Amino acid sequence: MRPPHRSTRLLGSLLLVVAGMFAVGAAPVSAPESENADATVIPLGRVIPAPASVRADGSPYRLTSGTRIVVSGGPEARRVGEYLAGILRPSTGYRLPVTERQEAGIRLRLAPGETGLGQEGYRLESGRSGVTLTARAPAGLFHAVQTLRQLLPAAVEKDTVQPGPWLVAGGTIKDTPRYGWRGAMLDVSRHFFTVDQVKRYVDQLALYKFNKLHLHLSDDQGWRIAIDSWPRLAPYGGSTQVGGGPGGFYTKADYKEIVRYASSRHLEVVPEIDMPGHTNAALASYAELNCDGVAPPLYTGTEVGFSSLCVDKDVTYDFVDDVVREVAALTPGRYLHIGGDEAHSTSHADYVKFMDRVQPVVERYGKTVIGWHQLTGATPARGALAQYWGLDSTGAEEKERVAAAARNGTGVILSPADRIYLDMKYDKDTPLGLDWAGYVGVRRAYDWDPGAYLAGVPAAAVRGVEAPLWTETITSSADVEYMVFPRLPGVAELGWSPASTHGWDGYRGRLAAQGARWEALGIGYFRSAEVPWPAR
Repeated sequence: MRPPHRSTRLLGSLLLVVAGMFAVGAAPVSAPESENADATVIPLGRVIPAPASVRADGSPYRLTSGTRIVVSGGPEARRVGEYLAGILRPSTGYRLPVTERQEAGIRLRLAPGETGLGQEGYRLESGRSGVTLTARAPAGLFHAVQTLRQLLPAAVEKDTVQPGPWLVAGGTIKDTPRYGWRGAMLDVSRHFFTVDQVKRYVDQLALYKFNKLHLHLSDDQGWRIAIDSWPRLAPYGGSTQVGGGPGGFYTKADYKEIVRYASSRHLEVVPEIDMPGHTNAALASYAELNCDGVAPPLYTGTEVGFSSLCVDKDVTYDFVDDVVREVAALTPGRYLHIGGDEAHSTSHADYVKFMDRVQPVVERYGKTVIGWHQLTGATPARGALAQYWGLDSTGAEEKERVAAAARNGTGVILSPADRIYLDMKYDKDTPLGLDWAGYVGVRRAYDWDPGAYLAGVPAAAVRGVEAPLWTETITSSADVEYMVFPRLPGVAELGWSPASTHGWDGYRGRLAAQGARWEALGIGYFRSAEVPWPAR
């Protein structure tokens, strides 16, 4: 049975409310501080993703009503400090003022001159006198905060005052990511998800140091982004979804808000406009995009491979140019995903012709091309990325085509469907999801090495990992959470942690400890029998 979805809080809205409350001087209710000197302290190495380096040493730090959050490094450090305060205030009941005065407490330091940390790494030092988080760049400082959250009791995530005590183990963590691409894809085309639902997912991704949010914005069942040049696309092409529900779409203001919110959590939005296949919503909206000039009906099923833009029509490329131009203008990130998978209604020659014309359009508007790995059947643009979604059992010829492109300079993002497609069922009894790639249990999703997964792909060509969630059977945030937790943190660890830290036996214990945190956050998760969850 799927556990009932617990009442949840939307972190972004809560932070604004709480920050406002304290800005006007409202006095919070302080929790009674426990005198339990033997309270459990979470070991530094128990977090997910596993840190690159951990040295346990000295006494723990105790968060108290007198704690200050001390920031240095300008406005960006202060923003991270306010974010941290917004998480800690509701559960501790403490004021936790954010200040630039050099006081004891929790110190957040932006130090561009620090070496060995890169743009996303950090150092955490904890002892009796305080906790210091140091990073070269804001993303690293933000990731350090996520580690600090996990070192505090799970009750810190609640939105009501809890008794504590609030202890952080003594010692030092020095941490940098293995890969620069740690992504999650949300399919909003098969079923539409609102701005607030996407924000909720962003907050969950941020907790585990993901840095890319890939939005699948168009497919046969729905077109989800407003395009001024083709105004019928979103209101008509987005008017339905799988099963015939009402669908929906993002206005440009909606999309900008998603981009802004993701950026505030240091995730880059990667928009996907799938083509030349997976295009029935567009074809239904504009008859001229069809080779016969006849618009098909809107589609609410789940079959794939039956639709295609008309490769030989000039209007097709006017359409592509307009869509890419408008989406690129809304997207500050580097990348634009053009899909390219399951184009079964497009001949190979036409597929190559289409990709040869479309990839330069993406480049013209200042973006780097990403495509599903079928792009390697054409000629990937210089600097393009190919996203591999095959199986362990995919044929050698197809894998070699990807490897050959990688050896020729194409970067590879790994999303093997029988490993980290989060819409695959956990087992035969899972009430949601699909099973065409087999069952994907928690261990299977975690227990593999991205650096050695595809034979013939140079290690330097692997950009990282991305966990897609297709939504044929997913209709709510509760469904999303049931399918991604507990598998999502394992993908995060594959992307962040050194290969030397990977090991199922150690990981499953750390994963089990996350259950209480998800419950505090109102996340309903699958209690896999592979994981030794604490008794409730």
